[in-house]
Formats: sequence, structure tokens, C-alpha cells
Amino acid sequence: MAGVLELKTDILIPAAIGGVIHGENAARIDAKLIVEGANLPITCEADNTLGDRGIPIVPGILANAGGVTVSYLEWVQNRNRYQWDEARVNRDLEKRMRAAWEAMRARAKADGVGYRMAAYLIAVERVKNAIEMRGF
Repeated sequence: MAGVLELKTDILIPAAIGGVIHGENAARIDAKLIVEGANLPITCEADNTLGDRGIPIVPGILANAGGVTVSYLEWVQNRNRYQWDEARVNRDLEKRMRAAWEAMRARAKADGVGYRMAAYLIAVERVKNAIEMRGF
């Protein structure tokens, strides 16, 4: 009998435990898209297997970024002693998340890599640029 993670589905969201998709079950995953909700629910071996099978994975670095982004927006408001209404926060969040999604998809396509690698490439470049701007 197949495990719950192996049931046929359009979108699979492993959102509770790390490493639940691994080398032993990755070949049996039957999803059109996987969105990481947990921290590292997919092992490196499974990521490679799923990628080889053409199953796109929205990495946790993007899928879980909404809460961190809103925390940043709250920090900006506190630093400036502003209070934005919920609609403004939601608009700003959507704008930032959409831009991150589009940048990740474009990078994946341009470099011929998966979403995870594209997201990491963008992140590392941004850190590199920030370090260089500070003169390190």
C-alpha cells in the first residue's frame, strides 16, 4: 500500500516534518507540483530524483518567505513610527512575493536549473553584492 505522500495529487505540500520525501520514496511520488511547507522536507537525493522526473518543487526559501516578509514590513513601520492598514501590507507582500517568484522562475529557465537552485543562486548573488557594496 502506498503511503499518503505517494497518492496521486496535483499539488503536494509536505508541511510538518523534515526529510519525509527521501531516496526511498521519491520515485513513487505522484504529484504535478511540490511546495515545501516544512523545513527541508525533501532530501538532496529525493530532490535530484524528483527533478529528473520533471516534478517542479517550490523551495521553502520562497514558499515560507511570506511571514518573514511581513515581519520585515512590521519592522519598517516600527522604525518609522508608521502604522499601515492591512490592505497596504497585503499589497506590499503580494508585490514582493510575486517579484521573488518571477525572478526565481526566470533564473531557473535562463540557467536550466530547478527552482531550488535558482532561488539559491539569486540569494548567494545578493549576499555577494551586499558584501562587495560594503567594501569587504
